[in-house]
Amino acid sequence: MKKTIRISAFFALISSCAVAQEQDSLAVNALNEVVISDTKFSQSREKSGKVIEVISAADLEKKSGQSLATVLSQVTGVEINGNQSANGKNLGYYIRGGKNRQVLILIDGVPVTDASGISFEYDLRLLPVEQVEKIEIMKGAASTLYGTGAATGVINITLKKSSKKEIEGNVYMNIGSNNTADNHHYNGQEFNQGISVNGTVKKVNYFAGFNSTETDGMSQIGGFSNSENYENDPFSRQNFLAKLGFKATDKLSLDFFGNYDKIKNAYDLAFSTSSDTNFTLDTDVNETTSEQVRFGFVPKYKYSKGEFILDSGFTRIKRDYDELNTYSNTVDYSLYESRSIVVDGYNKYNFNKQFSVILGANYQYFDMLSQTPFSTIEEDATKFNIVDGYTTVVYNSEFGLNVNAGARLNNHSAYGTNFVYNFNPSYNFKTAFPLKVLASYSTAYVTPSLYQLYSEYGNADLTPEKNATIEAGFETQLFSKKVTLNAVAFYRDQNNAIDFYFNPTTFDAYYINIDGKTKAKGVETSLRYVVTSKLHLNANYTFTQVDEALDRLIPKHKANASLDFQPTSRTLFNLSYQYFDARKDAYYNNDSFSVLPVELDSYQLVNALVKYELIKNRMTVFGAATNIFNEEFVENIGYSTRGRNFKIGLNIVL
Repeated sequence: MKKTIRISAFFALISSCAVAQEQDSLAVNALNEVVISDTKFSQSREKSGKVIEVISAADLEKKSGQSLATVLSQVTGVEINGNQSANGKNLGYYIRGGKNRQVLILIDGVPVTDASGISFEYDLRLLPVEQVEKIEIMKGAASTLYGTGAATGVINITLKKSSKKEIEGNVYMNIGSNNTADNHHYNGQEFNQGISVNGTVKKVNYFAGFNSTETDGMSQIGGFSNSENYENDPFSRQNFLAKLGFKATDKLSLDFFGNYDKIKNAYDLAFSTSSDTNFTLDTDVNETTSEQVRFGFVPKYKYSKGEFILDSGFTRIKRDYDELNTYSNTVDYSLYESRSIVVDGYNKYNFNKQFSVILGANYQYFDMLSQTPFSTIEEDATKFNIVDGYTTVVYNSEFGLNVNAGARLNNHSAYGTNFVYNFNPSYNFKTAFPLKVLASYSTAYVTPSLYQLYSEYGNADLTPEKNATIEAGFETQLFSKKVTLNAVAFYRDQNNAIDFYFNPTTFDAYYINIDGKTKAKGVETSLRYVVTSKLHLNANYTFTQVDEALDRLIPKHKANASLDFQPTSRTLFNLSYQYFDARKDAYYNNDSFSVLPVELDSYQLVNALVKYELIKNRMTVFGAATNIFNEEFVENIGYSTRGRNFKIGLNIVL
């Protein structure tokens, strides 16, 4: 009954009101908004053949106190599993039925990954949202432009930039609780603070920032257990970011970046359903540290007919684990370390106002080492490189037709060559209201990881997983551009997927390519409604249906809504709602030695935020309440989730 009342209230809310944004929100959300993800160069959203979700700096200001994972999980078609769990829990990225290895993450245009991971995925926990300026999310296969991993989506994160003043500073801090639904100790358990300085002096611009986050008060595990008392699993993170730019001439700019990120957290052994009361489940011995060092160089050169950009970056990630061995009652130590180099040069040449060609060449190098109590993998034998050439043709007619088409030849040192392509037409109707219709067919590939190729379970004969996506949809603005509405239907098939094989009789275990296709299909739609200059509504709905082989932790139905009210230029009230449909999960039963399926119940979350500028454009305070109804729910079977929590914060611009 309680859930029915909340759902009814939610739809009543949608039918009557909406979201608060800045006074220029109509311009921000219009089809002429600038995006870059589908060409790598700036162009208006109207000419893009994709529905690209944009989280602007203004949008991020309205989500104060939230993590990057929580912000992303509110985007149409995106699910970041684990964003409502303890901060140290691993995250799962789900877009169009794809998982972590099929979602490519870029930071300032440079692909990032942990080459020592089984799935080559990047850990979003390393990055604080306070250092983010803007995020673009492009869904669908995108390997033509971005190469391996861009099978179901690309998340392009732009870090903060320097201001135009000679010097400007920013200091922020917030404190909050970190409770499960059955814990009501609303004291300080989560602390987040940071400082930055930036500016522009003649031809030089700079940005330097530091962030620190510490949380406590929750155990990662919950639910199944033979123990009622859990140890808290603290989490800490430190981030240093530096950017330096030099405008050498009106045509040439040189940008340098570097960052150091470190997270450290306690964690638990996998939860147990064993009837053995001596089984060690929760311990304060288990601890992991992850360190990331990144630096790079991005020169840009503009000329009369086009522009050339070189994205280059080096990343080293080191992870280590101290873990209790429950059989010997000793502590095991494991180390994983990886290095990656990315150099991506691409040029856009404009033949005229309507026709341009993008040519690019990409080089990537990866290696890893690992040392565990069971095996050692040396980096000299565990490496590969990728050399790709690609091209994209862009045509924007004066009468409304836009075409984006391209191809990429992937050359891999381990398995040879692979070819992908895309064709993406769209049409803008010259009607009383802006209307863009679009369609696309695109292919993608996912490279086997170093671990899957060269570990003790590796298989040197693995070939890349292949994906293909077809989609069609529209985007429009109605009622004097007060309403922005879009909808996209997609169909995706996945072939040659990589999986782990284990023979219980011979105990053989290794990675294999699975024959046959698996499919996913769905609909993604979003609505933005400017009720008045002070009252706005954002809402989105995602329907995803996948084959049984993919059907784990993916909600079939998911909805988000956000209502902002800005009664004065200094005051903002926000109310947000999320609905997650039932999902399938599985767990290992220690007594039966088998994996058992389980269905997780649907759940709903209601959150609120209030912000006030004590000193206009200088000092802002906020208060936030999450999971206001203290709903008990499960994101992953056996793991804790957050109940009702509160947070307050202060931001000062110097």
